[in-house]
Amino acid sequence: MSSIVGPTVADVGEFGIVARLRQRFGTAGPIAQTGVARGIGDDTAALQVSPGHLLLATTDAAVEGVHFLRAATTPRLLGQRVLAVNLSDIAAMGGIPRWALASFSLPGETSVQFVDELAEGLADEAARYHVAVVGGNLARSPERLVLDLTLLGEVEPDRVVYRTGAKAGDWVLATGTLGDAAAGLSIVLGQAPADVPGASALLARQRLPTPRVEAGRAIALSGLATSMIDLSDGLASDLGHLADDNHLGAIVSAESVPLSPALANLARTARRDPLEWALHGGEDYELLLTTPADRAGDLIAVVQASGVPLTVVGEMTATPGIWLQRPNGHREPLGEAAWRHFEIHQFKDRG
Repeated sequence: MSSIVGPTVADVGEFGIVARLRQRFGTAGPIAQTGVARGIGDDTAALQVSPGHLLLATTDAAVEGVHFLRAATTPRLLGQRVLAVNLSDIAAMGGIPRWALASFSLPGETSVQFVDELAEGLADEAARYHVAVVGGNLARSPERLVLDLTLLGEVEPDRVVYRTGAKAGDWVLATGTLGDAAAGLSIVLGQAPADVPGASALLARQRLPTPRVEAGRAIALSGLATSMIDLSDGLASDLGHLADDNHLGAIVSAESVPLSPALANLARTARRDPLEWALHGGEDYELLLTTPADRAGDLIAVVQASGVPLTVVGEMTATPGIWLQRPNGHREPLGEAAWRHFEIHQFKDRG
């Protein structure tokens, strides 16, 4: 989105870049450094997990041309995003994010300024969620950026929320609104107009999701959810994961799927069905969870108290299969349109 000039990583060299990153992350504030006996600078970080807690671990990679276009974002947003998508995984377990390790594979012509701004974005997101960046790796990539991040967190054993645990008859609920990131991607790729009200909000959702860490923690502490997953691949696909893991099926109410006004407006202008974005688009990084019907009201109140809306979107069923129920009562199979990493894709298929 903006041209960056100046010295490149090839000019400065590996150790020069490592020194810059160590200077940036080796002096994180006292809150972020809690539990860090030894951070950047040794062979490994030495970390102290809180007594009586489970250690949570997740990792995610962002590959240029597969997960993002460098020209369509900024290095600062990339730094924020690579942590945000991992934070969403910790949120889906009801956990507390603690420590991150970042590995950057960079072409030699990458500018030092780009790396500095990438690190600033990562540092901003880490500070926002009290995460300490305690190590990582730097390598040369022959063609494209590869940003790989591992995030560690913790959670009490009696509060962790797994994908398993749902029962037939449980209601299915989702935080926030769905489809915004996919609609934003359609704008980035020129498949939908950028000059409509609300387009900037959709683009923002695509470039940087908001991980539902506080909501996930509130859900875990309430003890009211029976299962949970984050919405990275779309409602149809991720609900399919919940159903499969619990040997159940599910029905989604088409009229209950939460859509933002910006999404609805873009769909009208582009003459698109907004449910296609919401059901199959992915990358919303909202939370999808289940709870007994008689607990849904209490759970909605708990999550809304954290500042996040929670909406009932369907019900788990004993009969396998995922179905979409239209307002007129007609049901149709809700086929998956999930992202599959090892099929042949270009960025035009997904950001």
